[in-house]
Amino acid sequence: MEHLTRVRFSNLDKVLYPAAEVRKVDVIRYYIRVAPRMLPFLKDRALVITRYPDGVDAEGFYAKDAPQGTPDWVHLHHRYSESAGRELDYIVCNDLDTLLWLANLAALELHTPLARIDEPDKPDLILFDLDPQPPAGVKELAEVAVALRTKLKEKGLTPWVKTSGKRGLHIVAPLKRSHTFEETRKFAHSIGIELAEESKLVSSEKSAKGAGKVYVDYPQVGHGRTMACPYSLRATKGATVSAPLSWAELKELKLDELNIHTVPERKDPWARFWDKAGNWRKEN
Repeated sequence: MEHLTRVRFSNLDKVLYPAAEVRKVDVIRYYIRVAPRMLPFLKDRALVITRYPDGVDAEGFYAKDAPQGTPDWVHLHHRYSESAGRELDYIVCNDLDTLLWLANLAALELHTPLARIDEPDKPDLILFDLDPQPPAGVKELAEVAVALRTKLKEKGLTPWVKTSGKRGLHIVAPLKRSHTFEETRKFAHSIGIELAEESKLVSSEKSAKGAGKVYVDYPQVGHGRTMACPYSLRATKGATVSAPLSWAELKELKLDELNIHTVPERKDPWARFWDKAGNWRKEN
């Protein structure tokens, strides 16, 4: 490893993605390479991680609380978790050493809330999780994503697109932290309703999810909800990544080709993401 680090690595040859022949050392190297792009999206957020110490073919586990033995140099954020019903120490990943420590824990998936720890009820991101219902696929996803982009731009926001790392797309826009989660969720729901009224492809309600539809999952905009961090690995056979895209890439998108091997070689289409924070325009 070229990076001088405080992390004590272990079991570097442990195979974490058997089908893709990816070892723990490969995961560590991947996160070293994407860290400059990824850390701005991890900074000052209370992480939720999914660990796969025996690899993705075995059962992983979801973790909010920092594990026993966490080094004292890892930044922790102590707060009450409504879902857990107790106080927890959340990991905050503001530096490369913490990211590498997480990789050494086989924390393959890193999930971030839509707000920072200093203002937990004021989101600085709005997320639209597009989930295709078979037989809907990439073509239908792209059509809905472009329609959503147009609508958000009309409302005064700058939307960006990334893969979920699995079968869907995430449309994300940076916010100026002027609204609460409740207000932001209502806005997201209104956008989903508008899209569903304008396109037979779209469903904005779980009760209306049907074959061939693209579900716009607005409830993901909420206090305590998370998204796969941009550049996070996912627990898939092919070691896929939640990969930022340019809008032009939707025309020939191949989700399984965005993986641990290919993503570090790509240019960063989200390089100016945080320069574009805004507020949505209210209707007259």
